[in-house]
Amino acid sequence: MRLALFDLDHTLLSGDSDVLWCDFLIEQGLRPRSYREQSDEVAARYAAGTVIPSDYCNFYAASLAGLDAQTLEPLRERFLHEWVEPRIPGDARALLGDCRAAGDTLVLTTATNRAISELTATSLGVDHFICTELEMVDGRYTGRTTGTLNMRSGKIDRLRAWLDDIGQPERLMREASFYTDSINDLALLSAVRRPVVVDPDPRLEATARRKHWTVLRLNRRD
Repeated sequence: MRLALFDLDHTLLSGDSDVLWCDFLIEQGLRPRSYREQSDEVAARYAAGTVIPSDYCNFYAASLAGLDAQTLEPLRERFLHEWVEPRIPGDARALLGDCRAAGDTLVLTTATNRAISELTATSLGVDHFICTELEMVDGRYTGRTTGTLNMRSGKIDRLRAWLDDIGQPERLMREASFYTDSINDLALLSAVRRPVVVDPDPRLEATARRKHWTVLRLNRRD
């Protein structure tokens, strides 16, 4: 098995799933418009690489508090088809296809929680999906996360745990390629054999140039 690892937001998706989800909830009348200001503030700290992972992941987990899976499902479907899929560029799907044709096993690894990103993973057709998990009690989301957050060094911890669960050696991570846009993924980029930065943020681009990592640009106009 040879792994090709992919970040989601601003990498395969032209946008941020969590921010889009907040906008979607506001449009549906499920959150006040002031919620966007809070979302923007958290997203800005994420982009700057200064947000605490628990603050970031729990903020977006809280948007689901009190909902049950049955109520959430039609909202997730509408969000996918109307907000997410139109923002997946053809170049992103082509990149996944090229990696699959080369014999890679495709793994989507994202800090975005399962409720928001699971259907996107299905739409992208990846082989495996690692994300931030959500707590449920009595069939309803509590608004809290559970387990190791799939963010920053947590992506390494979760990938190691996944490899162990499927009976594969940790060396597959060290031999993998990883595609991402964000400085928040620096730990995993530094752990793999082939780091590829995709339309990177300024800090990651500077790091990539210094380390002679591959820089990839996608056509995001389609």
